[in-house]
Amino acid sequence: MTTTVDTATEIRPFQFEVSEGQIDDLRRRIAATRWSSKELVGDRSQGVQLATMQELARYWANDYDFGRLEARLNAVPQFTTEIDGVAIHFIHVRSSHENALPMIMTHGWPGSVVELLDTVGPLTEPADGADAFDLVLPSLPGYGFSREPAELGWNAGRTAVAWAGLMSRLGYTRYGAQGGDVGAAVTDLMGRQAPEGLLGIHINLLVTVLGMQMPAESEEERAATEALATFRETGFGYFLEMATRPQTIGYALLDSPIALAAWLLDHDTDSYYKITRAFVDGEPTGNLTRDQILDNVTLYWLTGTGASAARSYWEDALARAAAAGQAPPEVSVPVGFTTFPGEIWQSPRSWVEQSYPNVTYFNKVDKGGHFAAWEEPELFSSEIRAAFRSLR
Repeated sequence: MTTTVDTATEIRPFQFEVSEGQIDDLRRRIAATRWSSKELVGDRSQGVQLATMQELARYWANDYDFGRLEARLNAVPQFTTEIDGVAIHFIHVRSSHENALPMIMTHGWPGSVVELLDTVGPLTEPADGADAFDLVLPSLPGYGFSREPAELGWNAGRTAVAWAGLMSRLGYTRYGAQGGDVGAAVTDLMGRQAPEGLLGIHINLLVTVLGMQMPAESEEERAATEALATFRETGFGYFLEMATRPQTIGYALLDSPIALAAWLLDHDTDSYYKITRAFVDGEPTGNLTRDQILDNVTLYWLTGTGASAARSYWEDALARAAAAGQAPPEVSVPVGFTTFPGEIWQSPRSWVEQSYPNVTYFNKVDKGGHFAAWEEPELFSSEIRAAFRSLR
């Protein structure tokens, strides 16, 4: 007989299926879109541009292959398990190499596990088996196939605790952690919590600067300071709305696929223009193709997670307010950091070292942006291999 405890900690295989009814409903809703008039400026300063959204809608309804998302996800081993009362979805790919290092990688917003899929091969089966990883790619609570929390308190810190529990449940006694965007916040907090077995972390967004005064003495520091100020002045709209009123925007995100797509595209300037060129000009940058972008948007739509994902920002804002004025625990584990040129701000090494006392790897690369793993999976994977090489 299975006990309650066994049921709660059970790891269950998962498969994704899309019904024709879901696809028909999505296409009907796209066709019924009541379009806004064209923006009155020649750039994105008023928001996502009409030409971008109309081309996205046309491609989504007429040319996008809805079977590809199902096939891509079901091509890798997927599972669910309950942690702290929430059913968590995760991808778990073991390398064929015996001494592969386990690593948990966390996506961000407006991403999902979709943005990490093309790193699975390069990380689990690299040319040199000594660099191989066993990968665990969880969906954040309220994102994708992870259930949305039914109670308050699921901020990045609680997720970090859950991820350590997941790695323990999978039998891993030593592992690394990696993240960008929201995933960088979770990974940063894992480093501060220092769960048993965590060898080190790698991040590609310096989340600490959102709550710290950073020096602006060198040319690199001044450039980063200006980029951060620009983001706060003109690129912070999505962040503020979700951190203060996620329920309000959630109604649009669950009712209109075009509203959802526009909201997910309206992130940072670099990635927005890359996505626009992919749809309007047919010129993708790296891996940011029309199909890749729509795989991610379609996942949000079919799972109905626009509002629950937005609430994670509200939870994190509440946690930051509660911790205001308190110095967080330092990160004692080794830290690797990669700066990508298209990131919202390019963090100088001096900023990274001020945030983390034990920086064991730092590099600036020549391409890639905020969605580095998605846009440049091979380059991103090479950075992860390099960052963890000394920790094996």
